[in-house]
Amino acid sequence: MNLLAVDTSTCSCSVAVMTGDRIASELTSLSSRTHTTHLMAMIRDALARAHTEPAALDGFGVTVGPGSFTGLRIGISTVKGLAFACGKPCVGISSLEALAAACPPHPYAICSVMDARKGQVYTAVFLQKGDGVLRIGEERAVSPEDLLQGEDHPGLFVGDGAALYAELIRSRLGDGARIAGPELNYPKAAIVARLARVALAEHPERSSVSLRPRYLRRSDADLGIRPPAARPSGSPA
Repeated sequence: MNLLAVDTSTCSCSVAVMTGDRIASELTSLSSRTHTTHLMAMIRDALARAHTEPAALDGFGVTVGPGSFTGLRIGISTVKGLAFACGKPCVGISSLEALAAACPPHPYAICSVMDARKGQVYTAVFLQKGDGVLRIGEERAVSPEDLLQGEDHPGLFVGDGAALYAELIRSRLGDGARIAGPELNYPKAAIVARLARVALAEHPERSSVSLRPRYLRRSDADLGIRPPAARPSGSPA
């Protein structure tokens, strides 16, 4: 199975091409700019490096959230368009699942933690199972403090939210707190491709039509919150 996978759920933009059972190319860019400025160029480059083209692909995978509202819309709309044009199936992958699935073998539960801003994190707990992971409970948007409520805690925390709140996690859990390395802070398209391959093998008829972002909370636009109006040039601060 030949796949193109994309992740745009964070400030990291990642594209990978899988041919057969190997990753033929993977490109990642960390940028404060919107992913619209570089995503299509990265896709073209990744396909060229893998010596393939969209028509030769068997399917597509893309992270559907949680994550950046704008980033998710960009990634999903781009991949849906490619899948529709090629007439190939497309599968959505949880960004929290992709984080957990990238972790090395670990005997305990893994907690994926993404910075959701506004004093919240997106989180879910997983157990490693075979080549993938099994989610325990629901994906949630919670405060960092609520992340650590209860008596049972995962053995490993992964994601940019885990890095951001590492001090809080360690202060609550002491020696039992393990934070994954910074190279695992963001979802990787190669992992998305691996997960998408399994999902498409199980459900080859999947369509991109029903693919939607999974936000976990409402956006500012949905809540009627508008950004501050720009001040006229030369006006006092």
